[in-house]
Amino acid sequence: MRTLRRIIAAVLLTAVAAAAISTPATAGTPSVTRGSLVSVTPLATYDSPAQVGDLLSAAGFATPISRYGVSLHRLVYRTIDAQGRPAVAGGLVVLPITTSRHLRTVSFAHGTSVYRGDAPSAGGDTFLTGPAISFAGAGFAAVAPDYLGLGAGTGPHPWMDVPSETSASLDLLRAARVFTARRGVDLDRRVYASGFSQGASAALGLARALQDGADPWFRIAAVAPVSGAYALRRVEIPAVFTPEVQPRLAAAYMAYLLTSYDRLHDIYRDPKDVFTPDYAGIGDLFDASHPGEEVLAGVPSSVDELLTDAGRALLRHPGGRFAAALREADSVCEWAPRVPVRLYFSPGDEQAVTGNTVACQQSLAAHGVRAPAVDVGVDTSYSGMVHEGSQLLAVSQIARWFAGL
Repeated sequence: MRTLRRIIAAVLLTAVAAAAISTPATAGTPSVTRGSLVSVTPLATYDSPAQVGDLLSAAGFATPISRYGVSLHRLVYRTIDAQGRPAVAGGLVVLPITTSRHLRTVSFAHGTSVYRGDAPSAGGDTFLTGPAISFAGAGFAAVAPDYLGLGAGTGPHPWMDVPSETSASLDLLRAARVFTARRGVDLDRRVYASGFSQGASAALGLARALQDGADPWFRIAAVAPVSGAYALRRVEIPAVFTPEVQPRLAAAYMAYLLTSYDRLHDIYRDPKDVFTPDYAGIGDLFDASHPGEEVLAGVPSSVDELLTDAGRALLRHPGGRFAAALREADSVCEWAPRVPVRLYFSPGDEQAVTGNTVACQQSLAAHGVRAPAVDVGVDTSYSGMVHEGSQLLAVSQIARWFAGL
């Protein structure tokens, strides 16, 4: 009888999940069942809490929580692209090895990647998989979207495009609900959203969408972004013209931003208008087919070498479609979350400068929301950079905070 009940429950869970994700595509585009599964691939299993703890410690994650073993799975699912057209994306789902049939969920959005193979579901770098493993080791079901164009995605990645980051994250949650229902596990409707760097904005975008009722099942429970560039126009772009941002990375980020936003919004007539002659073709490096080392080798040592006078003027004084796109990116802190929010950062961040966190905190306060800024300290062991270290330091702190809510 118990076995029969389990089978019935699993069938009902699958049916409910499938009904919840049947969403029409944007008007004027072919219909797409967002969040429907295309494929599931088992990636790895760490059977014991000790194995999980050892894996995370070896990767540099500070004081990991390892109460459970975990299993890793790649999900490929249907979503929409930045223009609302049907698309396919991938993501990582990590589950605790437990007898529990009801799990709370954490969505963790990763930081900037330029290469398709550098995505959580690719499974090759514990820096990318570690956050989801950490949350699953603490007892959550953890999902980590690859975003469009990375992992199983095709075409260039629309970097810092919050709407498509949000839709890819939401649709992975839907796909994860279908996947876990097939295993007889129900995902709680409460979602805890976190993310690092680029993913910090994605986490806030997902939280806002869930609060606004974007899904009939999932609701936001708390949000904890780490080291985001929340204020591109007011803080981050001005900082790339100063020593506050590491010069070569400043050039890489601005080349990525201009290339990505031009593809999406047509912000300049010709690359030669904004990039100097030696780098007029730099956009070709940002097509998701070039590894990060190759991209960094192909960018100049500073934004001064990268940009023409017109390119500098475009960044310093954006107008038209570019200004509108930046306003959309910077809107991630321009709302009033009705759930707990904490902003995690490392002082002296040489990529997403600390002024971003201050600006986000101030914007949320202007909307009546108190969002404590949590200084996690400094760790430069992973890449020699404060920025990457902030993820290693913050994840276990966030896991403990989420678990206690």
